Amino acid sequence: MADKNNKTIKIIMTGLMIALIVTATILIIIPIPFGNGYIHFGDTMIFLSVLILGWRHGAIAAGFGSALADIIIGFAVWAPWTLVIKGLMGVVMGLFILKSIGKQNKNIIGVPVRQLAGMVLAGFVMVGGYYIAEGVIYGNFIVALLGVPWNILQFTVGAIIAVLLAAALYKTPAKRYFAYSPGMGLGIKGQENS
Repeated sequence: MADKNNKTIKIIMTGLMIALIVTATILIIIPIPFGNGYIHFGDTMIFLSVLILGWRHGAIAAGFGSALADIIIGFAVWAPWTLVIKGLMGVVMGLFILKSIGKQNKNIIGVPVRQLAGMVLAGFVMVGGYYIAEGVIYGNFIVALLGVPWNILQFTVGAIIAVLLAAALYKTPAKRYFAYSPGMGLGIKGQENS
């Protein structure tokens, strides 16, 4: 019965994170100059979804939430690319954190460095993924370079906000719900396989 309840909670939390990713993505949209994309705060919720849900469910929330946001705001041509790229962000970040657990780790404002490093690696996956996507969509990989600095800015701001939110949440009882909680191993038992 407990296993069934845990699966139900994961499904509910994944749906909640999808909704939060959509909301954060469409709440403030800043069009990219000289491009067809936009900057948003959805990456903040992507990073938090991986920290809370683990790599598997975090990646599902990241991919589907971001792709749904693209469809809602009229960037449907990007949705298949976004589904894969944002999903890969979640996988890379989560697996990096998972593989580095147990190794000596320092904290920055209460957030483990391995989590910060996972966010940076995930950000580079996003930048590289959208560079390839833009190159294919535009038919020109030189033009696609114009989007790289904006994508770096987006994931950097998203990571900073996610770190601040995670640091605040780690000081509350909510930290027990984090899959990758500092000082608690993996948080919820069984999350490492989530």
